[in-house]
Amino acid sequence: MITHDLEQVQGKAREWLLNIAAPFWSQTGRTASGLYAERLSRTGQPDAEYYRTFVQARQIYAFSAAHQQGWDGPAVDQVQQTVNRLMSSARRADGFFVHKLTHEGDVLDERADLYDQAFALFGLAASGNLLEKPSLFDEAERLLDVLEAHWSHSEGGFTEGEIVDSSIRRQNPHMHLLEAFTALYQYSGRQRFGDAAASIAELCQTRFVDADTGALLEYFEQDWRPLGDVRGRIAEPGHCLEWAWLFEGFAAIGGADALAVSDALTGFARSRGIDAERGVAINEVLTNGEIHDDRARLWPQTERMKAAVSRYARTGADNEGREIIDAYRGLEKYFLADRPALWTDKMLKDGTFLEELVPASSFYHISCAIHELLNLEVAADRSSQG
Repeated sequence: MITHDLEQVQGKAREWLLNIAAPFWSQTGRTASGLYAERLSRTGQPDAEYYRTFVQARQIYAFSAAHQQGWDGPAVDQVQQTVNRLMSSARRADGFFVHKLTHEGDVLDERADLYDQAFALFGLAASGNLLEKPSLFDEAERLLDVLEAHWSHSEGGFTEGEIVDSSIRRQNPHMHLLEAFTALYQYSGRQRFGDAAASIAELCQTRFVDADTGALLEYFEQDWRPLGDVRGRIAEPGHCLEWAWLFEGFAAIGGADALAVSDALTGFARSRGIDAERGVAINEVLTNGEIHDDRARLWPQTERMKAAVSRYARTGADNEGREIIDAYRGLEKYFLADRPALWTDKMLKDGTFLEELVPASSFYHISCAIHELLNLEVAADRSSQG
């Protein structure tokens, strides 16, 4: 029965998160200044070259999620310390968060980027919820004030700050803004965050999704027209599925037509972006279905699982349950056999992996997918649905 297999996957995922990954990453590379390791070697040695703000915010979420799932480690103390460090050292006088810190927690790169601000908001949401501190939701509102005052764009959404090519607009940081605003609304109940989420969701529905194919586009002109070259036809299956998961959640808070968007994005990603031979979601296709990048990073596997979990929760359909199982099996391929708390990030076409430092940023993706999976109620009578 599909329910039995799902329960087995839940058990494996819980064991990995609570007894393997969270204990290891909470200790290894943790600095006296209150920062989590940015990267580790494949033998588990920390690299202390830099600490990006968005990675610290992601780790705040990851350990908050582990705590919610029953991990008995020092999540509360560590999250409090890391939030204190970010608020005291990583925030500029104008209210934006900087890009990078040093091992000691000093500013290394003072530039501000929209992607970083989105995760700062997300980290404030997670920490405000975990620590039960509404003052952190206040800080999120102050950051939103800054974004609206300085980076609002006349064509919708926000400009991207001081790091990336400002002549090109991207959906990606806006996707994470929707994630952050949704979390802030759910945790705080403040309507301002719900309205901000609705604004980003509408932007995706009207500008980011290709009406002819249901694909999510990546790169745009200033007025949100797709770029005229091949970049304007690129769709990342992982982002299609990530937005699908977000729209499933947005539907739960009253988002109009959200489920139809989820269905279209999921249909495109599954029909065009899953390599059946390797059992993984690949990096990039074009809107006509042509493969543009046949490598497969770790994070699309987690988005594949999240989309399937949310859709199974809604429909109870067996095919969604099987997709959860297939996605988790694909994700497991990235865990190192001899050090399962670590992972590889980039799978090549032949199924082998690049050997490089282990990115802590992936823990957010994995823990979020597992958090969603463990929150799923697998009812025995669901096997007859769908």
